[in-house]
Amino acid sequence: MKIGLELAEFGWDGGPAGMGRTLKQIARVADDAGFDLIGVGDHVWQGPHAGGPEQPQLECFTTLAVIAAHTRRCRVAPVVAGVHFRQPALLAKTVTTLDVLSGGRAMLGVGAGWYADEATGMGFPFPPLAQRFEMLEETLQICLRLWDGERGDERPFEGAHYRLERPLNLPQSLTRPHPPIMIGGDGRKTLRLVARYADACNVYPGPDVEAKLDLLRTYCAEEGRDYDAIEKSAIFPLTVGTDGTGVAELTGELRRWADAGIQTAIGIVSSTDPVRQMELIGEKVIPAVADL
Repeated sequence: MKIGLELAEFGWDGGPAGMGRTLKQIARVADDAGFDLIGVGDHVWQGPHAGGPEQPQLECFTTLAVIAAHTRRCRVAPVVAGVHFRQPALLAKTVTTLDVLSGGRAMLGVGAGWYADEATGMGFPFPPLAQRFEMLEETLQICLRLWDGERGDERPFEGAHYRLERPLNLPQSLTRPHPPIMIGGDGRKTLRLVARYADACNVYPGPDVEAKLDLLRTYCAEEGRDYDAIEKSAIFPLTVGTDGTGVAELTGELRRWADAGIQTAIGIVSSTDPVRQMELIGEKVIPAVADL
């Protein structure tokens, strides 16, 4: 099993003045410790699960650029980009740039979005869920078209929500044929899109994980995709305590998810001292689950 990290909470010691220093430390320590991926949540307000909009929240892609500059080997990705925040061509261009500047380490994590209060509070359009899923599918189609060949598939794109006269993308991504695509969520519509377009899924852990993955297997067969070629990841808290007392419990939990079919655990670390958590997970947890 591979271990990833999602930065989703930013109430770190030192406040805003220390955020840059802390972020660089997290990136270096996680990269050296063997974390496979560092992701950043794509929000402009902090979510209600972490104290709501009065708590700090860094913008996703700016943060990823700093992480990429201070790492050498781990993948970097939005986990996951809300489809309502950006035009698809800008999203593809942003991920392409991240891939080029990181030496070919970027992923596109994308989903239908969920935080209505954030969107309306900050002036972003937030259509009904069914429309956002339509936008998500068109976004996936546009990104793949922009990553097609040496320049992008330059034929016009005409969709219900987006229109591109000339899908040209230069420079192209270093990762070929394109940066891996991860779709977040585990509902039926989401898993169908994973089978049709994605290289990875990102599901929520729970007693129905195996049933969700079985459904994905069914959809892959219907779409003519190789189920085994899709990376199965799940996102949940990684907590080991400041003294490492939670290592055994966390390792056992990861083994259970590996038995259920999860290949990559993307952990959210909730701590005012995340660097220490990275060190402990890298020292005690990553080696213990590497053979799963």
